[in-house]
Amino acid sequence: QVQLVESGGGLVQPGGSLRLSCVASGSTFNVYIMGWYRQAPGKQREWVADITPAGKINDAGSVKGRFTISKNNAENTGYLQMNNLKPEDTAVYVCTARFEPLQYWGQGTQVTVSS
Repeated sequence: QVQLVESGGGLVQPGGSLRLSCVASGSTFNVYIMGWYRQAPGKQREWVADITPAGKINDAGSVKGRFTISKNNAENTGYLQMNNLKPEDTAVYVCTARFEPLQYWGQGTQVTVSS
């Protein structure tokens, strides 16, 4: 069992930056694929990025070059650095930890990009 708690969301102007954190507890974090999803109002949940235990990164085309996923296994924490934010990035961002067939989800943190 893994518990995930996100933080770092908020209101930011277009072009601004935010860094989301995801603290994991309850199990060995470094065996999981850690990832981020987002869900905007009225839209389906969208995969953003993930990072494997070996550090291999995959990210969606819509965020490529702007968002960077990383993790610190010693601190059981994952991060999503978001730069050059756009209004269309507004969503609830949710952290996940996956070790097939198990997948755990956090509660999410709101990111609002608006002037």
